[in-house]
Amino acid sequence: MTIQKRKRKLNISTGIANITTTFNNTIITICDTLGNTLCWTSSGTRNTGQDKFINAKKSTPFAAQMAAKKAAEKAIELGIENIEVIIKGRGNGRDASLRALKASGLTLLSIEDKTATAHNGCRPPKKRRL
Repeated sequence: MTIQKRKRKLNISTGIANITTTFNNTIITICDTLGNTLCWTSSGTRNTGQDKFINAKKSTPFAAQMAAKKAAEKAIELGIENIEVIIKGRGNGRDASLRALKASGLTLLSIEDKTATAHNGCRPPKKRRL
């Protein structure tokens, strides 16, 4: 006998989507307005069926789009209708994940870019010579 987890529908209409993009992966976290994590997904966790994104395929914009679509489906299941988006990072999946969230039926209230920029801090690594 297997025990199934019951999905909970919350009375939250507004949520926050934190999109963290790196050059290797895209992580999308859906939180409530207090910052409590409700659900998350990444392009590396989409390993079922045809959508097998492993190794270098995780960093593609298509993988980020599929991860954002899955995160939006989870948010809609939880009862979230409006969402604020916070984007961090310079990866390939920035625009694709934002477009997928917009096309999923969620209303985007605001888009905020919190990408960290260095103010002459540590010395960057040397340039690669190929």
